[in-house]
Amino acid sequence: MLWKKVTKVAATAGHAEGSTPLNAFDNALLAAGIGNINLIRVSSIVPPDVDIVDLPRIKPGALIPTAYAEATGDVPGQVISAAVGYALPEDRTRPGVIMEYHDGASRAEAEQTIRQMLEEAFRVRGESIREWKVFATEHRVERIGCAVAAVVLLSEEDIL
Repeated sequence: MLWKKVTKVAATAGHAEGSTPLNAFDNALLAAGIGNINLIRVSSIVPPDVDIVDLPRIKPGALIPTAYAEATGDVPGQVISAAVGYALPEDRTRPGVIMEYHDGASRAEAEQTIRQMLEEAFRVRGESIREWKVFATEHRVERIGCAVAAVVLLSEEDIL
């Protein structure tokens, strides 16, 4: 079965250099601890009734639904950033929200933008935030660099 019940959510961020943009992206994924899994890009909802956990060891090659942001740059000295954040509602039976951001900005700017995006998402939904967290990274490009931040949606069978 391709789709499994999501029971855990974890977030991470990393950055790296590479000889090509794709190598920089791969190296940033490795730095974030998610380089040996298959990311299936999803939109930005945290399912109700899941546990928020630190990034566990995930089975290599696993197909993992992931909301992520990535920025790649090739201008030496350029600062790039990527950030994700999640917010959970007071009502635990309701879904949460994930927001992603990437740009030629500082980590602090990325974090602030994510906070504003989460606040707006909850304001529009008429919900109160019970818990929120932002994961962000920045990278100063040497040759070709990448910054990546991700929220992975995990089932019990994905975890080692």
